[in-house]
Amino acid sequence: MAAEWSVLLLTCQPGGCVSAFQQELEARRLRGGLGPRPPPLLLAVEDPWARLGSGGATLNALLVAAEHLSARAGCTVVSSDVLREARILILHMGRDFSFDDCGRAFTCLPVEEPGAPAEALVCNLDSLLATMTHRLCVGSPPGVWVCSTDMLLTVPSAPGIDWDGFQGVRVIAVPGSQAYARNHGVYLADEQGLVRNIIYKGTEAQIQQCAGPDGTVPLVCGVVFFSSDAAEQLLATHVIPPLDACTYMGLDSGAPPIQLSLFFDIVLCMAGGMTEEEFVKGGGDASVRSARSVLWTALRAFPLSLACIPGASYDYMTTSASDHIRSLTLLPGSASHLHFCKTAHSHVDQPCLLEDGSSVTNCLLEGAVRLAAGSVMQHCHLHGPLEIGPGCLLSGLSASSSPALQGCPLRDVVLQGHHIRLRDLSCRVFTLTGRLDDWQRPAEEATYLNMPWAEFFHRTGIREGDLWDAEMPRRSRCLLSARLFPVLHACEALGLEDVLWLLAPVAVAGERLARWRAAWRMSWEELLPCLDKAAELGARRALFFLQGQRKVRRVLLGRQDCSLLPLARSAVHEGYHEAVLGTLDEASFYFLVASTAGNAGIAARALACIAEVLGCMARGEGGLRSGPAANREWALAFGRLESGDIAGGVRELAAERQKWMSRPALLVRAARHYEGAEQILVRQAVMSSCQFVTVAQAELPPLGRWVQVACPARLDLSGGWSDTPPITYEHGGAVVDVAVLVDGCRPIGARVRRISEPELRLVSLCGMPQGEAPVELVCRELEHLRDYCQPHAPGALLKAAFICTQVVQFPSQKPLRAQLMESFGGGFEVHTWSKLPHGSGLGTSSILAGAVMASLYRAAGKAASTESLIHAVLHLEQRLTTGGGWQDQVGGLVPGIKIGRSKAQLPLRVEVEKIPVPSGFTQTLNDHLLLVYTGKTRLARNLLQDVVRNWYARLPSAVQNADALVSNAEECAQALRQGNLPLIGKCLDRYWQQKKCMAPGCEPLAVGRMMDALRPYVYGQCLAGAGGGGFLYVLTKAPRQKEALHQILAKTQGLGNFSIHSIEVDTGGFSVEVVGCDPKDGAHPREDVAV
Repeated sequence: MAAEWSVLLLTCQPGGCVSAFQQELEARRLRGGLGPRPPPLLLAVEDPWARLGSGGATLNALLVAAEHLSARAGCTVVSSDVLREARILILHMGRDFSFDDCGRAFTCLPVEEPGAPAEALVCNLDSLLATMTHRLCVGSPPGVWVCSTDMLLTVPSAPGIDWDGFQGVRVIAVPGSQAYARNHGVYLADEQGLVRNIIYKGTEAQIQQCAGPDGTVPLVCGVVFFSSDAAEQLLATHVIPPLDACTYMGLDSGAPPIQLSLFFDIVLCMAGGMTEEEFVKGGGDASVRSARSVLWTALRAFPLSLACIPGASYDYMTTSASDHIRSLTLLPGSASHLHFCKTAHSHVDQPCLLEDGSSVTNCLLEGAVRLAAGSVMQHCHLHGPLEIGPGCLLSGLSASSSPALQGCPLRDVVLQGHHIRLRDLSCRVFTLTGRLDDWQRPAEEATYLNMPWAEFFHRTGIREGDLWDAEMPRRSRCLLSARLFPVLHACEALGLEDVLWLLAPVAVAGERLARWRAAWRMSWEELLPCLDKAAELGARRALFFLQGQRKVRRVLLGRQDCSLLPLARSAVHEGYHEAVLGTLDEASFYFLVASTAGNAGIAARALACIAEVLGCMARGEGGLRSGPAANREWALAFGRLESGDIAGGVRELAAERQKWMSRPALLVRAARHYEGAEQILVRQAVMSSCQFVTVAQAELPPLGRWVQVACPARLDLSGGWSDTPPITYEHGGAVVDVAVLVDGCRPIGARVRRISEPELRLVSLCGMPQGEAPVELVCRELEHLRDYCQPHAPGALLKAAFICTQVVQFPSQKPLRAQLMESFGGGFEVHTWSKLPHGSGLGTSSILAGAVMASLYRAAGKAASTESLIHAVLHLEQRLTTGGGWQDQVGGLVPGIKIGRSKAQLPLRVEVEKIPVPSGFTQTLNDHLLLVYTGKTRLARNLLQDVVRNWYARLPSAVQNADALVSNAEECAQALRQGNLPLIGKCLDRYWQQKKCMAPGCEPLAVGRMMDALRPYVYGQCLAGAGGGGFLYVLTKAPRQKEALHQILAKTQGLGNFSIHSIEVDTGGFSVEVVGCDPKDGAHPREDVAV
């Protein structure tokens, strides 16, 4: 479950950065970071005044939300009625943060989210959004949630807040230690959970009074909920002076500024232990006291309740560098939805140089960069050799900073690069501080670079007058106000070395002092208003995609099972798609220049990734991803790929792509053609299996004598899809198959004979309805074979068989008639048949291809082993462009029960192991296995394309499922060796779930009803093949249950025309025989299974 927001608002300080934050919110909407149903209204709201306070910012944000909701409702004035059913989330960015130029909200966390739809940096804002949306606010009534972003908040998945009968306002607290509470706020509540008081930095006695039985106290964590009624009353105060000054309307009306706290000026007035006099007098100046009086009148009647979340934790983001480094290098609590990692969204050439306990986020580290434990690096692009000691925080450093860092020992320092805007001038400024420094403590009591100021002055030659004006009071002289950091120089460009010298010993410092004094310098206090947050966010984004491009190369080169689809989506959302496409073009070219079968496989994945980027660019428009890919405009590129000019083909693809980028429909069609190009490379990779096809010479049968092959069907008991290219040679595959007779016969076959006419007569009886004339085709010229690679063309499989067996050379300068007469003294006649319905799921097409090739080899005076036929069918199906795997031909050509395996390597080789079963177990299987024809034709034309697409995208679900398919196949094989029917049944049920995961939508509703009806009577069941229809096979608990199951299904509503068939294990395998001119073998091709 998730909270569904009507409005999400992010408040920020004035300063011209609101548009950058609005862009950040929109980016999160685009990449799915705001949940499946993002808020209709996303608003970045600028505070009217610089020091408005959290209370004033809340009132202003509430007014803005109500105004937008009123406009959407068709109102011409602000109406509080719009708050009745609204669910509003207000997030406050608060004050500036010493360790992140974009504030605490946009402080990046060392987190990666592999399951996210789009890859992106994870900021504290994202963490809080996830916590509020998916945990804390689930189940709450309509109203207004307010949340600060100045803390790291962890909440259990089920916080256990009771909303029954809720009224008023509720504050959220987390349990904390009394020691921690001394520097923070804590709630004092009564036994009913109503808040009596809010104590900030209280005495030991005051804090002890708030403690529960376990000794912990409820810490103020910056989260509060206003019911719709309370929110309406709060909104009503925005027109009453002096509270009108909290809103942008007050600013536009000339009201004097006012500063209000959310907790101590708004929430506190509802605390049961407060009196009106005590509350109002507690305000600072007269305007605040007046505001408190108005708030007391408006809100006092609402009960203020407390919800303290067990197992939650809260960590305020202080100005202490030590605290900040610790929070980024320690793992969050077990209740957190986040998983911190040492390296997040970063490319590191030598990761072994990063010590455990260090943290690197959004960085590109080239060469030898060593980072000690207890140090953090963010948003840096650096070249080694570099050595960063413990206790350091480095942020915002570009590659040009690397020379200054080389040979400079860093330890316990904070080194940051900043984007500064001085009116129309943009520049980079570097700041350097110590981990132990306090920003605001007077210099005479404090340190700089972890040493007393006096020692620093002695080491560098810097004087107090260089840093502070003479008239500045001594107690005001602190690090925050010290003009330490060079910004501009009249004659020279400034760089990182202009602050690093502050660490140098006296001898070196003297050389730099004059240059430092000549520069115009600013203090951190003066720099803060000049920070260019938009430029900083842009630089982080650019670095993210730069390291993302390195990730693309790393993943492809390393053949890693890591999905690049989330990165592609982000690149499209953020406008970096051209850079990613360029990287993928380079990757394709690189791998294909070093042309081996393995590299062709990697390059195919690169082309598939380009297709994904193009698909993402269409943004869900332009039609379905699956579709034709034979437009003539792409023919030149495809032709070069087919001919082996791979590099030229990739260049032609990229050139043609530029013509198809203007609108979604063209982008989708371009994506289809890139997938078509990818399939060419997959075919070339799979056809490496040809080296395992060996053909021997045999006696040429007499003219007119038929060579007939009859084959069993196959049942795939587990592991299917793992045999599908490219999964089979990139992951490795294992499939358990059984060769079966259906209703006592081998249902698939072919026969071939030589004829005197130099032509090819092709007759197909496959899947023909009883009494309908067979499909006959005569090929007299090579041109008649040209469509062999179009699977739906008449006789395509048979044409491909002639070419793949090399009975016919195509293409060739020699005419077909001449080839046939020279080699065989005539032509060939081929008949094929299948007694199974189209789309049966029993492997018909691949087994038929094996039957045709076996009979054709023999009729042409050649002989091929079963292993050769298995690989020859792989080759044929690639030439045919159907792109199938190897399990079907293994199942139908190898007798009995077996497991086929392929390793994660090229050339692709299939190895088959017969599975020995206990004595009598084969008959037991025959008694317990049944086939149920579902009456549904499998409509799976694009199923294979979808599976291959998901595999190339390396979706985590696809990778995990491929692992599970193989392991389940091995478990099933072991169950068969043991003769364990219940365990085999479990494997079948698990296999069906795996098939549904691999190809969602493969279980029609009627099939689901059928399986539900049969479930009590079977150990396991599964649709054969890819699913979607065809045959269901069941392993019954009792033997010989054909009639019983028929009665059960006959009583089940909505099944349509089903039928049940007996099957038995075929231990003999396919048969090849040379027969007379008019064979009468008792299994005439025209006899059909009663389906």
